[in-house]
Amino acid sequence: MAENTDVVVIGGGYAGVMAANRLTQRDDVTVTLINPRPTFVHRVRLHQLVGGTGAAVVDYREVLAEGVRLVVDSVTRIDAAGRHVELASGGAAGYDYLVYAVGSGSADPQVPGAPEFAYPIATLEEAERLRPVLDSVPATAAVTVVGAGPAGIETAAELAEQGRTVTLVCGGVLGPYLHTRGRRSVAGRLAALGVSVLDGSEAKVTAVTRDAVRLADGRELPSAVTVWTAGFGVPDLAARSGLSTDALGRLLTDETLTSVDDDRIVAAGDSAAPSGLPLRMSCQAAMPLGARAADTVLSRLTKKQPETLNQSFGAQCISLGRGTGIFQFGNRSDVAVWFHIDGRLGAKMKETVCKGIVKHLADEAHKPGGYRLHRVKGGAGRQKALEALRAEAPVDVERVC
Repeated sequence: MAENTDVVVIGGGYAGVMAANRLTQRDDVTVTLINPRPTFVHRVRLHQLVGGTGAAVVDYREVLAEGVRLVVDSVTRIDAAGRHVELASGGAAGYDYLVYAVGSGSADPQVPGAPEFAYPIATLEEAERLRPVLDSVPATAAVTVVGAGPAGIETAAELAEQGRTVTLVCGGVLGPYLHTRGRRSVAGRLAALGVSVLDGSEAKVTAVTRDAVRLADGRELPSAVTVWTAGFGVPDLAARSGLSTDALGRLLTDETLTSVDDDRIVAAGDSAAPSGLPLRMSCQAAMPLGARAADTVLSRLTKKQPETLNQSFGAQCISLGRGTGIFQFGNRSDVAVWFHIDGRLGAKMKETVCKGIVKHLADEAHKPGGYRLHRVKGGAGRQKALEALRAEAPVDVERVC
């Protein structure tokens, strides 16, 4: 009889659930998923939770394979030498292989007053904390959203569509990923919703108070509620556990997503930094990375060489309220191209993507091994970046923390 293999997956987000489901292909693999919440957070809908137009949680029974054991707890430390993880509850869980998929959250804003007076929304708990704050102020009260990425744009649009007075402070360019044509479309829709967009380097936030936001050019904007969406950070679990990380704290891996320190640890999602060149933090990257991480573990169990990362991107989609959106196409190296679809069709495409994410996870739960998007050819730009990196530093740069 074949020996049983215990795999622990830390983190029950897009990458962790995909990896856990895919690992159930083998009957001799026991999969344990450790997550601090009993429900799956559909993060791309958090702006809807904030706006009161939708929920952002899904029952794990809808997306997690029956063969996966769910442990609602937090990992406080990874003991790589002893092959076990320590839990906040005081217990421990041993493993033969570990999938590190702890995800991302709000970054420390490093702006005076922001930690005290601004409301981040990168996690379920943060979004739930903001919702009653918005309900407690008049609809005419000034709301400032800081951050010009998808989270900031979507939140600003969602709140403005509810009749809120919203200012979006970009601190740079609106929608940095977008092509110029797509950016004009987004700017036009925000203007139609009544959102005041402040962009450029002088629109950088330098301080936040209880009722105002101060900008680099000296302007002070009245703000009854300030929402902070600028930047993401990752948990420091890997660093605290003595594993090699990049400057942000993402686990350093090779191109098979294997830790540069331990071939029994594989990373996926926002908390992974393959070759020190992490992919864009997104569910678009997280699910394929989760599948790739599972495949790496399964390859090792059969004594095969794991395949290397071959990540392909296709687009960035942003909702602009409930009836409008934009689907910004990009090339496989994740660079926006001139073509986009906006308006009602853009909104329908975004909604299709949101529903499709849950469907991909559910399908993998019911038929593990069926997901194939991580095998789509792409990433030519990444290969060029890797070649340039190796030419500059041929001496194992991957192990630099």
